[in-house]
Amino acid sequence: MILLVALGGALGSVSRFLLGPALQRAFDATFPVGTLFINIMGSLILGFVMRLAVEGVNVTPEARAFIAVGFCGGFTTFSSVTYETIRLLEGGEGWRAAVYIMASVLLSLAAAFLGLVAARELMALQR
Repeated sequence: MILLVALGGALGSVSRFLLGPALQRAFDATFPVGTLFINIMGSLILGFVMRLAVEGVNVTPEARAFIAVGFCGGFTTFSSVTYETIRLLEGGEGWRAAVYIMASVLLSLAAAFLGLVAARELMALQR
């Protein structure tokens, strides 16, 4: 199980390392859109997988550990969010910092909820 968590974490971290900067370049953004997107997507994936796992769909404990603890744990970036918020504040961009932290929390909550709902609907279709 530990090896699965470690492998999932490695894949999540590498995905974050590649995707975050790629999104920043793609959007030519000074706002941390890469980290924001990663946190929202990680919340969506976690909500989806946990709904399936909790409601008894065939998600093994190993798959849950690999995806939820490993991949999502390595992929999402709350420490980066806090650092980037502080950088915005230090740069005199209090408004952007407030928007960023609120968007990070609220959109990630919404994404997790969407993941839970999507998994529930998928399970209903399979019944």
